[in-house]
Amino acid sequence: MGKASNMPKRILISHVCIFSALTCAMLVTACGRLPSGGPVREQVVNPSDTETRDFAVYAVTRGFLPTVATWPATGKQERLNWLPATRGAKTQIIQPGDKLSLRIWDSSDNSLLTSPAERDIQLQDVEVSAAGNVFMPYVGAINVIGLTPDLAREELQERLEAIVPSAQVQLDLTEGPNNSVDIVSGVNRPGTYVMPDRDYSVLGLLAAGGGISAALNNPQIRLMRDGQIYGTSIDRLLDRPQFDTLLRGGDRVFVEEDERYFLSFGSAGEEDLHIFSKDVMTAMDAVSVMGGITDGRADPQGLLILREYPASALTADGRRGPQHERVVFTVDLTRADGLFSARQFEINTEDLIIATESPVNDVVTVSTIIGNFFGVFSRAGISF
Repeated sequence: MGKASNMPKRILISHVCIFSALTCAMLVTACGRLPSGGPVREQVVNPSDTETRDFAVYAVTRGFLPTVATWPATGKQERLNWLPATRGAKTQIIQPGDKLSLRIWDSSDNSLLTSPAERDIQLQDVEVSAAGNVFMPYVGAINVIGLTPDLAREELQERLEAIVPSAQVQLDLTEGPNNSVDIVSGVNRPGTYVMPDRDYSVLGLLAAGGGISAALNNPQIRLMRDGQIYGTSIDRLLDRPQFDTLLRGGDRVFVEEDERYFLSFGSAGEEDLHIFSKDVMTAMDAVSVMGGITDGRADPQGLLILREYPASALTADGRRGPQHERVVFTVDLTRADGLFSARQFEINTEDLIIATESPVNDVVTVSTIIGNFFGVFSRAGISF
């Protein structure tokens, strides 16, 4: 009687187990995949029957690199020129807005300038006019614009000697806005800095401002002059002495973070918007920035880079440009050629990098479900 009464239970459990296993298998087959954090490579590059393939797929290999290198850049591009470095004089010149402090000595007993008890007079903070003139007693307006302090002193004394033969002039210069430059942002001490001479360069100004802020990612320097903006990266400026351009009075300099970015998605170490950390970012650089690919989930053969080209970049032969506006580049990180090529393939701003899921994950998930199902009955004391 005991064996007979257990038979229906065993048959029921057996049927339930078979039904559950078949259900899990059919779920994967019918629905395509179990829920996951990212797509499988085939889902992206192989559209379904109801979709029309309106993109091109290119494998990133050694043979493909010379071709893609000739294709135009995509995304927002800021193309700025930079001024080459030259050398300037170690002296300053007088500009409108500067202030001159004059001290005039006269040893004559019947001086027009001094009293008998005094031998000198001082004219403090005499501002150079917009026309470049300063005013002196008994002489009038004297043009000093473009002169060095020494030449200006000689000019003032020569003009004064015609009236006061024994007079001697001492001159001190306080630079105004036309002999100063502004560093607006991106340094530890922004502000207005006086140019000590005409050999004052960009690097000198950055040093005066306390150096570049450590919080900036791949900092870019911008120079505003005469309504034009010139720009380059700090790395290029530091690596090339010929980029250490001279400053002119009235220049404005600011340092900002690189505005270029790429996006990461799927089984990446971090799904986020990432600012370029260097002037040229390769696919392998991007993988490093986004924290690599997730162990146990990602498909190392399915790293995808999605990019959109403008219609003007399309070509019929695919040599000087792609044949579709939408392009998917595939990188195989399990092969030496793929790894080497990934170190040379340049990422463009606004690229989307997808670390696809491994299709093996679904099989593992289904196996886990079935194993858990049997475990429930085993813990309940029901034998199969």
